[in-house]
Amino acid sequence: MDFYKILINAHKGFAYLELLLVALFIIALLATMFGFSGKVNKFLKKTTLFTMIFFHIQFLVGIILWFTSPAVKAALDSGTLMSNAYSRFQYVEHPASMLIAAVLMTIINKKVKSNDTISLGIVFMGLIAVALFGYAFPWARVFGA
Repeated sequence: MDFYKILINAHKGFAYLELLLVALFIIALLATMFGFSGKVNKFLKKTTLFTMIFFHIQFLVGIILWFTSPAVKAALDSGTLMSNAYSRFQYVEHPASMLIAAVLMTIINKKVKSNDTISLGIVFMGLIAVALFGYAFPWARVFGA
């Protein structure tokens, strides 16, 4: 197995774990906001931390894949990267959305660590990060639809 295939499989495998972590993050975020009157608990801190860490790992593996992908090179060379909807989503929108989501998760993690309570702004930022993640997640490729 070559290095590129190992990275593809790692990126796909971590995607399943990331789905689980995002679900736990949403549950912890909403439970903290509505169930504990905004008081940050250990569960929210840990899920935010692990979600952020795995967002970063996924993004780093994805960027390595992007730079080593023969499909990206072929699309760039032929000039069809932006004109083909699949290529545009896979090689432009997906990485950009995931980068923004990872940055938002980093900000959320910092806010959760440093504050005793969360504000509605942090909740909205978390929901935006999850929405970007949900938009950019390749559902058909991961679940074979």
